Amino acid sequence: MFRDMRRKRQALPPEQCAAILRRGTSGVLALAGDAGYPYAVPLSYVYTDGKLYFHCAKAGHKLDAIQREPRASFCVIDQDEIVPEEYTTYFRSVIAFGRIRILADDAQKRSAIDALAAKYAPNAPVDDRKRAIDREWAPLCMLEMEIDHLTGKEAIELIQQPPATK
Repeated sequence: MFRDMRRKRQALPPEQCAAILRRGTSGVLALAGDAGYPYAVPLSYVYTDGKLYFHCAKAGHKLDAIQREPRASFCVIDQDEIVPEEYTTYFRSVIAFGRIRILADDAQKRSAIDALAAKYAPNAPVDDRKRAIDREWAPLCMLEMEIDHLTGKEAIELIQQPPATK
């Protein structure tokens, strides 16, 4: 169902892909948009328990696309160092393929937004995060992406470097 990576030597192992998803701060969600046009939107996210979570409004292009077709991909760029003298970049990235659903259960929704808030405000007191979530609860929609396939790749030059520099 999913293609094999053409440059297998550059493939990242699953545990490194997961680490990139855990430390990343944003990525691009790609969906089947209106009139057959792809719709790719940058988003904040959290990766926990092998799933990706996003927040959004309760209406809009993203939700319309998801309701029409839940299959999606999400790309996170971990490194993109420009190397002008080589006319290239030393990159490392991950793409997750999966299906997105809207969380309808309040407990699941609360758990997902708590994880997202903790990621982006790790030093905030729990009570402060709870108040912020409560304030925005009514218009909040949470999305869960179940990952069907995860792939990562890095520049060949990074493979040739000692592991300590990764």
